[in-house]
Amino acid sequence: MQLKNFLPTLAFAAGASAQSLAAALASQNASLSTLNSLLATQPGIVSALSNATDITILAPSNEALAAFLNSTAGAEAATNPSEVANLLTYHVLTGTYPASAFTNTSQFIPTLLTNTSYANVTGGQRVEARLNGSSVEIITGLLSVSTVTTANVNFTGGVIHIIDRVLTIPESDSATAVAANLTSLAGALTQANLVTTVDDLSDVTIFAPSNAAFSAIGSALGNLSTAQLESILTYHVVKGTVGYSTTLTNTTLTTVNGEKVTITIENGNVYVNSAKVITPDVLVANGVVHVIDGVLNPNNTSAEPNPSTTSVAFSGASSVSTAPFTSGIIQSTTISSSATAAAKSSSSSGAAAAAVQTGAIGMGALFGGAALVLGNL
Repeated sequence: MQLKNFLPTLAFAAGASAQSLAAALASQNASLSTLNSLLATQPGIVSALSNATDITILAPSNEALAAFLNSTAGAEAATNPSEVANLLTYHVLTGTYPASAFTNTSQFIPTLLTNTSYANVTGGQRVEARLNGSSVEIITGLLSVSTVTTANVNFTGGVIHIIDRVLTIPESDSATAVAANLTSLAGALTQANLVTTVDDLSDVTIFAPSNAAFSAIGSALGNLSTAQLESILTYHVVKGTVGYSTTLTNTTLTTVNGEKVTITIENGNVYVNSAKVITPDVLVANGVVHVIDGVLNPNNTSAEPNPSTTSVAFSGASSVSTAPFTSGIIQSTTISSSATAAAKSSSSSGAAAAAVQTGAIGMGALFGGAALVLGNL
């Protein structure tokens, strides 16, 4: 399947089994009238869509698109045709997933977004999909949640689900750390000159200590050399394995540091050595981040879980009142720090409202840019 066949599929919508694209679009006009009117001016995009097979399209509603265009992210996308093209491909799942395919257990489904500038993950950037009660939720970058409002709109190439929010492409590890209020981690990476190194890795699992975790061992961090700090940080990164929460098992994983971490599943909780995962599955450009409640120690690889207390892997360390490494690091946005489903569903993508172009004019700019990209493939 060629990429050019899928770039525009964000605009797909609707109908009965085996119906044409034109009929599908027309049947969902009440929810997708903005897309329909814009696509009427883009026959090349519609033509390309007609060749797509075995895909699932997550199509934002009129309200979702209006909100996106009135956001900072939408304003930036309107000036960047490449970003638009990649955003469109992120809304297309590889494979056909009717609503009945989703359960309370999260699935991490690959998309057609494979541009390594946005998705340094083998097989394409993922979305997390699951049931929350009776609703299908799609969780993307910065724990942004989109809910399926109309499911199972069948067409000749697969199925379409209409969603209430434009998906958020996962950001780099460093940008996500700042947005997630992991500012100690962001500052430590900066101090150790590891930001670019970590961001440029492919297929990673990162166990990211919270600010509280760094503060709990603050006395042990003040006099670390750059080499010692680098050793600690690289012990939190696994390269070559993207371990989503549903695929992690009782096992050991080799870190970039060279030492191994031990994964333990106990009473439904995931532990890394003695640290507990408190926020799982934060999607990033090159894999996944799990926020943990303790800093891992490469010189104490035998540390084990203790569910009755928060374990500290650095013997003799004491806490400090100010989160280490945060000087000069400013949080840009806040996402959930809780591992609960409720917290995920209330989290924000941080797309602050802004006075930008709206409605058909703004979307016309987006689709015009996408058409230019499509024509150059």
